Amino acid sequence: MRFRSIIKIILPVLIIAIAIGIFQHLKASKPERSKPVLKEKIWQVEVVSAKKRNLSPVLELYGRVESPELLQAAAPGAGIISDVLVQSGTRVTTGQTLVKMDNRDFEAALVQAESDLKDVQNQIGELKIRHQSNLKALETELELLQLANEEVQRMVKLKEQNLSADTILSVARSARGRQQLVVYARELEVESYPAQMGKLGARRDQNQAYLKQAQLMIERSTVLAPFDAVISSAPVSVGDRVATGQILVALYPVDSLEIRAHIPAQYIARIQHTLAQEITQWASIKLADSILELELKRLAGEAEPSGIDAYFHAGEAAQELRPGGLLPLSFKLPAEDDVIAVPYQAIYGNSRLYLLYEDRLQGVDVESIGQYLDTDGNSLLLVKSSQINNGDEIVITHLPNAVSGLKVRSGG
Repeated sequence: MRFRSIIKIILPVLIIAIAIGIFQHLKASKPERSKPVLKEKIWQVEVVSAKKRNLSPVLELYGRVESPELLQAAAPGAGIISDVLVQSGTRVTTGQTLVKMDNRDFEAALVQAESDLKDVQNQIGELKIRHQSNLKALETELELLQLANEEVQRMVKLKEQNLSADTILSVARSARGRQQLVVYARELEVESYPAQMGKLGARRDQNQAYLKQAQLMIERSTVLAPFDAVISSAPVSVGDRVATGQILVALYPVDSLEIRAHIPAQYIARIQHTLAQEITQWASIKLADSILELELKRLAGEAEPSGIDAYFHAGEAAQELRPGGLLPLSFKLPAEDDVIAVPYQAIYGNSRLYLLYEDRLQGVDVESIGQYLDTDGNSLLLVKSSQINNGDEIVITHLPNAVSGLKVRSGG
């Protein structure tokens, strides 16, 4: 019994010891694996050779078509529209009738002005005749005054000789006084002639102005095209009653259209310098079947923090354009020295690109100058940097993890 108890205790221990021994043997006899060697990943990239050149950058802008010479013909007075001969968009020539108003609304004022002018002209004629009569009458009345003075002197001498009564002397003196008053009155009329003529002359000038105004209102009641133009709007219809100053028709010269575009602030100095040198600068608009060339005429008088408005003129070639239109245009900036044209995908953050140097990336800060179109019509970006030399290899493959020192390999 005792032996069997010992066996029960020793046997499990022996089995465990044998299992441990077998495990250790298997572990010791396991073949050794070689540790993996980590290799740096090499990124495949494309490169182009840097070539510094003298190139003109191109700005892509949006411009609004405007007309600084828009003419708005207004009603000369209150009246009724009798005829409208044009519509918005109609091409007209110099002297062509556009809108008519009923002349009867202005004829009464014309007749009144003519009558008032004739009346004052007649008064002026009457005043001249009266003045001539007063001058002649004054001469006679002065002679009568002289005779009255002589009569008084004669009566005084007779009175001194006691040959005349006091009553007769008094009568002579009274006659002289009355004649003196007549002379004073006549002289007043003669002397007041210039003032009276001035008043009537002023009234005549005023009535002439009224007459010209009435004639001008009748003339302007028929609106004629002052130049070859395009009708911008005709907001009235036949039978409409319009007030003084109400717009009847608006038109603009065919060759007056301008395109206003906003130039970013960083380009203003270069453009102003070129304008000061009287060098013509051009922009272009691509139309359906042609390219319209635009000349930069001027910059706006006021700028904003973001830039300044520029005005481009196309002349008679802009006949297809209409005010209010928004058009894309390409503006050719003055040429820049030592610039490099690179694809847009080569740029990181608008101011950095990478060179390939000893199979690794080398970051370089650059200045963006503007867009450039090559001979094939491809859009490239012009950049400038003193850290790039002719012949340097510029990486044009855009890598999401690009950083200086990254291992790369050129694929061409």
